[in-house]
Amino acid sequence: MNISAILIFNCGSSSIKFALINPTTEQEYLKGIVECVGTDEASLTWSIKEDKNTELLNQCDYPKAINKIFDIIHQYTQCEIKAVGHRVVHGGEAFSKSIRINDDVIKAIEDNIALAPLHNPANLAGIKAVKQKYPDLAQVAVFDTAFHQTLTPKVYLYPLPYDYYQDYQIRVYGFHGISHRYVVAKAANIIDKPLQDCQFITAHLGNGASLSASIGGKSVDTTMGFTPLAGLMMGTRSGDIDPGIHAYLCEKTGKNIDEITAILNKQSGLLGVSGISMDMRSLNQAAKLGDERAQLAIEMFCFRLARMIGAMAVSLSKIDALIFTGGIGENDRDVRAQVLKQLKILGFKLDAAANQQSGKETHGRISTVNSNLALVIPTNEELLIAKDTAVLCK
Repeated sequence: MNISAILIFNCGSSSIKFALINPTTEQEYLKGIVECVGTDEASLTWSIKEDKNTELLNQCDYPKAINKIFDIIHQYTQCEIKAVGHRVVHGGEAFSKSIRINDDVIKAIEDNIALAPLHNPANLAGIKAVKQKYPDLAQVAVFDTAFHQTLTPKVYLYPLPYDYYQDYQIRVYGFHGISHRYVVAKAANIIDKPLQDCQFITAHLGNGASLSASIGGKSVDTTMGFTPLAGLMMGTRSGDIDPGIHAYLCEKTGKNIDEITAILNKQSGLLGVSGISMDMRSLNQAAKLGDERAQLAIEMFCFRLARMIGAMAVSLSKIDALIFTGGIGENDRDVRAQVLKQLKILGFKLDAAANQQSGKETHGRISTVNSNLALVIPTNEELLIAKDTAVLCK
């Protein structure tokens, strides 16, 4: 007998991540990634439990790659695909929640391409490829920006001429909303408190990183802004800097504004300061061997993170929990320890023994019992997308 499941696609500019999930049992039947889409190095890697397989695809575009993924699912599982859920990076102001995809939704996503030129076209390519292969298969868009559509004007507006918001939609949109939304719901369950009564600060820390302050499961503040370049120091992104630096660097280096922006996005952050790597694991190793710039990069990351957590607290009347998630948040004990050490003013005290846990299979309290609560909660964006998709496709 076939098992009903939801297929999840996360289509990037050169990759397609996918997973096949039962949203009711939360079982993951298959997952994988197509890398280097459209190049000679294109490859498909998928796994079922511990069984991992890789296949070269060569010059494989999005439709061909997605067709191949469907073939793998039909060949290696007993699952019937009930619907497809897509992570869509940018919904602009058009979407405040997940939505079943139709032609109007596709048009609205296309209208937001200018706000996410590297992401929305890839998201659309996945949607259109599925529609071409299975026209009657239900599809759902789950937006990274939707969670933050509850921000109020005093938070989402920039202190620029108001016409720039009206004419060009320049405002704070926020990102990583799927992850922030998932972990606040999990945190409410962990502390056994209704979500509507909870106030959290969530720290999604990976190569990209952002904070969110939420009340009653709704975002009231966040660090990423008009673009994902804003906010925290990240793997290769600078995060917040003096905007005057753009013009100054253009003058001093002879580079144009696009080149400077590319440097801030791709050559800054942990990589730029350390000169070694954007990977926190590599920096930790280098720092332990005495590399001073690696140590400086880590200290800057932790300080700027702690400082912005303090800023998020301004939007709350209490802190039910500070939640660490994402690759760094879930696995880097030293970063968590440094950050909590700098948050004593907010009442956080580290439980060193509890903080030794890390990874996808562990989560829980890392603060002492007489401290404000700090939790580590592994994120699961794919599961949230699957659950939203199942609800909208009943």
